[in-house]
Amino acid sequence: MRDPLSNTIKGIKPSGIRRFFDIASEMKDVISLGVGEPDFDTPWHIRDEGIYSLERGRTFYTSNTGLKELRTEINNYLTRRIGVSYDPDNEIMVTVGGSEGIDIAMRAMLDPGDEVLIPQPSYVSYEPCCILAGGKPVIINLKEENEFRLTAAELEEAITDKTKLLVLPFPNNPTGAIMERSDLEAVAAVIEKHDLYVISDEIYSELSYKGDHVSITQLPGMRDRTVLINGFSKAYAMTGWRLGYACAPSVILKQMLKIHQFAIMCAPTTSQYAAVEALKNGDEDVAQMRDAYNQRRRFLMESFKEMGLQCFEPYGAFYVFPCIKEFGLSSEDFAMRFVREEHVAVVPGTAFGDCGEGYLRISYAYSIEALRAALERMEKFIKKLRA
Repeated sequence: MRDPLSNTIKGIKPSGIRRFFDIASEMKDVISLGVGEPDFDTPWHIRDEGIYSLERGRTFYTSNTGLKELRTEINNYLTRRIGVSYDPDNEIMVTVGGSEGIDIAMRAMLDPGDEVLIPQPSYVSYEPCCILAGGKPVIINLKEENEFRLTAAELEEAITDKTKLLVLPFPNNPTGAIMERSDLEAVAAVIEKHDLYVISDEIYSELSYKGDHVSITQLPGMRDRTVLINGFSKAYAMTGWRLGYACAPSVILKQMLKIHQFAIMCAPTTSQYAAVEALKNGDEDVAQMRDAYNQRRRFLMESFKEMGLQCFEPYGAFYVFPCIKEFGLSSEDFAMRFVREEHVAVVPGTAFGDCGEGYLRISYAYSIEALRAALERMEKFIKKLRA
């Protein structure tokens, strides 16, 4: 029989994250620090709005771009938080999570062979989305000595005459790194020099612990070169609601909408009504969750210091990225032994790019009690490796 599968899809590796959770799911007494999902429930007033929308029979399709009320609130939110506004009618669309926005932005913007610069370590979907869109991913290896920030020099070195698009994944998953205004200004100068476009994935924008998040869209000339991706999963603990949004100049958004129309139709209606409530009245919820994450972040950093484990201090998202090079094990081997011997699941850094070798991603979207228990097991494991 003829092979039913695409060579392109066969060449894409599955996510390197799930295997460890499959192993952990078959064990007793496992503490998992690997899932990038808030441990908080969606705040009740947001859930209530979703429930109310169902009770009112609001179960029909919305417009392809999403509820007008929601798009208006997205603009109000962005204007309030970063001082950048978008036309709700032509420059904002509601997506099925931020991941859909990344996918359709690349499909709308890339021709076969166009190069996409992807700083790594970073979220696992950028590279396969680029390949599926016909683009060529070009990896920029970020360095711990630069706090895993993208530098202008690194960007300049990676650019060729085929480069079209840069992915900006900050605050970063898995490292927790952020970009400050001065970092973005230097990068923006290179972007303008080479006439590039940007996909700025800002899903963790509300989880920044060193002042307010800075978006590249705030810099002169960058709004018109950028597709801003955000959503409700991380800030509002709404992962299962599957809701995100993309904001872009109308010339780009119009083409993204075509793909969305044919592939999706519209984002879940119930989720959209809940999201309106989140944007209108959820600032206090976000602040409370951010404070809790920050407490956990500080607890982890202090614990690593006490056990002598090297880890640069992250100021974004809810991940730490400790270095385990001293033990002479690959990230994969360390994570595998750790889960089998101490029943703690973490993610090897190589799941987020080859330059993640020698690191682990540990999520602190868990209670202090769970983190404390996991770190006790980690200290025991590390002492055994050092013996």
